[in-house]
Amino acid sequence: MDYIEKVLEKLKEWGRRLIETLLGPEVEPEPEPIPIPVNDRARQRR
Repeated sequence: MDYIEKVLEKLKEWGRRLIETLLGPEVEPEPEPIPIPVNDRARQRR
């Protein structure tokens, strides 16, 4: 019984590797850009 569990675990691992190779690693969401303050007053005077 222990042998079957080891074989199944190896198959799961190979399946995960195969899917990751074909589809790429899990996609992580892009971090939202941080707004950069702009000094508009200097632009308006010109």
